[in-house]
This record gives sequence, C-alpha cells and structure tokens, in this order.
Amino acid sequence: MHNPGTAQDRFPAQERFADGAQYIAGRLTRGTSGRTHAVVDPATGEEICTYELAGTDDVDAAVAAAREAFPDWAGATPGDRSDALHRFAAVLAERAEDFARAESLQCGKPLKLTREFDVPGTIDNTAFFAGAARHLQGQSAGEYSGDHTSYIRREPIGVVGSIAPWNYPLQMAAWKILPAVAAGNTIVLKPSELTPLTSLMFAQAATDAGIPDGVINIVTGTGKEAGEHLVGHPDVAMTSFTGSTAVGKRVAEIATATVKRLHLELGGKAPFVVFDDADLEAAVNGAVAGALINTGQDCTAATRAYVQRPLYEEFVERTAALMETVRLGDPFAPGTDLGPLVSYAQRDRVAGFVDRARAYARVVTGGEAPQGELRNGAYYRPTLIVDAAQDSEIVQSEVFGPVLVVLPFDTDDEGIRLANDIPYGLAASAWSRDVYRANRATRELRAGCVWINDHIPIISEMPHGGYKQSGFGKDMSSYSFEEYTQIKHVMFDNTAVARKDWHRTVFGDR
Repeated sequence: MHNPGTAQDRFPAQERFADGAQYIAGRLTRGTSGRTHAVVDPATGEEICTYELAGTDDVDAAVAAAREAFPDWAGATPGDRSDALHRFAAVLAERAEDFARAESLQCGKPLKLTREFDVPGTIDNTAFFAGAARHLQGQSAGEYSGDHTSYIRREPIGVVGSIAPWNYPLQMAAWKILPAVAAGNTIVLKPSELTPLTSLMFAQAATDAGIPDGVINIVTGTGKEAGEHLVGHPDVAMTSFTGSTAVGKRVAEIATATVKRLHLELGGKAPFVVFDDADLEAAVNGAVAGALINTGQDCTAATRAYVQRPLYEEFVERTAALMETVRLGDPFAPGTDLGPLVSYAQRDRVAGFVDRARAYARVVTGGEAPQGELRNGAYYRPTLIVDAAQDSEIVQSEVFGPVLVVLPFDTDDEGIRLANDIPYGLAASAWSRDVYRANRATRELRAGCVWINDHIPIISEMPHGGYKQSGFGKDMSSYSFEEYTQIKHVMFDNTAVARKDWHRTVFGDR
C-alpha cells in the first residue's frame, strides 16, 4: 500500500515559511492583522503550516514597495526585462519538482497533474513572456496633420493589484504577474489564503533570478480585509481579478471609486456540444477528462453536455461507465486519477448542489463522498446527472466540482441555442466530423474559447478570457499586454519656428 507520510515529509512548509507568508520588497515578513490561518492538506485534513494573515498595513507596505520599484523597472529596456524573465524561467525549471509537490499538497491535485501540467505550463508561460517583453511596440510615425508627426507610445500603467483564486494557485500567479512585469509594471498579488505556498515560492524565485526587490510582492490575507483594501488603494493603478462572478461584481464596485483599469476573469459553465456525427468514443473520453480536470474546479471545465438525440442514450451509458473507472486517492500515489476538492467547505458546497438536484433530476453515478480510507479527505465521487431542465440550478449555476449534467437536443439550432442559454461565456467545445457544422459552432457559440473535438487545452501564445458574465480582458498571449499597458499619442511640430498661424486660428489676432 502507498504510504503517504505526513505533510511535513512531503513538503516542509512550516520550516520554509517560518519568517511569514507576506513577500514584500524581496523578503518574507509576518502579517500584521493579528490573526492566523492554517494551510490544510485537503487529502487528509492535516495542517501543513500556520501563518499570520496580512492586514491593511501589509497591503500599504507592499504597494509602497511596488511604487518605489516602478520607475527603475519601467525605465529598464525591454531587453533587460526579457533577460530577467529568461533567468526566472531557468530558476523555475530547476525547482520544478519542489513546485509540483507544494502545489499538489496544498490543493489536493494529483502529483502527476502538477508535474505534467501546472508546473511545465508555468515555466512555458514565463519563457513566453520573456520573449514577448521585447515586442512591446507602439505604432510607426506618420504625418496626419499638416507639418506634424504623430506616433504611439505603449507604456506601463504603474502598480497593479491582482487577486488570484485557489484552484490553480501557481498558474494564476504566473498569469497575473508575468504580463504585468514584462510590460514594465510592478505588482502586488493577493493569493487565496487557502493556497499561498507556491505564490510565495514564485516570488522568491523571481528575486533569486535577479528581478529587483519590490517588482513582485505577495500579501496573503482575506478578501474582505486585504483584498478589498488592495483594490481600493489609491496608489494602485489597475486591478486584475480571477474568481467568481459575484465577487467580481464587488471588485468592480470598489475599483470604480478610483476609476482603475479593471481586468476580470470570472465564472464559467462550459457547454460540451456533441452532434450526431461525432466520434462517440472521443467525445466520451473528452467529456470525462474535461469535466473532471482538477476535480472539476476549473472555470473552463465541461459542465453541461448537450448530446444530439441519436447518440444521447449511448453517450450517457458510456460516460457513466468511464467515470466509474476513475481512481480517487492520495494525490501523491502514482495511480491516482482524481484528488480531493480544495477544502471540506467546497466539498460540502458541491454535495449541496447534487443533493438539491435529486428533487428534479436523476443521478446516474456518483453523488456522494467516498468512505473507507478516503473518508477524512475532501473527496467527492465523479457525478453524472441527467433529466434536468435547462433552467434548473444544476444547469445554470457554477458547481465547481466533479459534476457533469447531460441534456439531449434534436436540431443543430437547438443545440447551439441551449449551449448559449447561460449567463456565462468563458469556454465551450463542439464535437463533429463535419467541417461546416464545426465552423458554425465556432462562429455561433458565445464564449472566449471554442474547442473543436477537444476540451480544456491551453497554450501560452493564445489568449484566455470570457464573454458575458465571465468577465472581460485576456490572460496569456501578447493580447494580455493590452490589459497591462496604456497608449499615449505623441505629436511633434516639424516646423523650425512656432506655428503662429495655429494660434491665430484659435485665438485670433493679438
């Protein structure tokens, strides 16, 4: 039998973060809120470490450090910033196993997932922005008005205040930090208090790679205290938030008071549309993988499968059978496919959605927490639900767990209409062997990403962001620079003497 060992055996976090869980001006410090918080292994309930939460004074100190570092970092050449980020990527690669183990421990992710997806994706993203930092170009000069020459400067905004969620702590730290600093900004990031370890490690790695103190700062506190103070801080020029739509609305409300630049990546409820000419085996495998990735705690996870009626019954049967083969277990065990949810509170939230759905739908498989060896962890079995109405809670609301609901449709028009009949628009997929059907789906599905005959993969070169109540703005890719830069028009008078005729036009003769 696999012997998991203790949390300290897997990752000695208590020793590593003995100096605190705030990273300000290049060093770890203790929080000043007067309250502590425990990071818990969701697979066992064992405490990993305890730290002092950030208070408003810590946020003020972090913003001050970022503000002080901004002029020099913004004034560095793109080549200098690029070189620093290349060194950063190399440090991350050297510490890949350390990051994978820490991410697995604090989130409950299978170690094979963090080794093969979370950590390599973060390193690749860092390498991408190291190169992209050298391509922050404005627009070529031109004469658009008489003897004047105009051109466009693309400039950093200033201090960015970012808030990241708990489902992908390392990757979300990277998505927030990298485009901001590559563009010449400095940043204060607030990770979730549930999962701060890899964000702190990320900031330390940046310092070790030679990125100047104060460019990247981490404050680990609650959303209500540290998060809201960061968003409302008058010296923060931009807020970037990833999380639920409900909290995103609160962030927008606070940011409005100081007219901040705002970037929101919010909730999702991705449709998975299977047309009757699809490769059924591929669709079933895609649905299970897409629904259960990260234990379903993914805003782009496949949550609503719409299957054209000729394939519906077989799709349900085969999907349920495949779900039942998924192996729940210790995240550090080699054979584990699915780990726990991030916390007991999240497990109970997911269970509540499923239990309420029993009143109007049918649970085909799953729908319960496992017993036996896994009973002490925040586990929940992969769950398949059918016979739900389109307007029911389980179809319309974001569950954020290992739950897939399947609904039938008859015509192509109906399938696309049902897929779009949701407040969210982050991601979607369509499954068909017909190029015309597939092309129509890419055009008519209202989502920021549409996959064809696949679901979930992302790449650094392409943007990620939503439509509708899934927010606005893009992470990753060169498009993210639009979020973290501002445009300035510069205009030169090319004549050797002052243009008195212009003044005469405006003011008349004097």
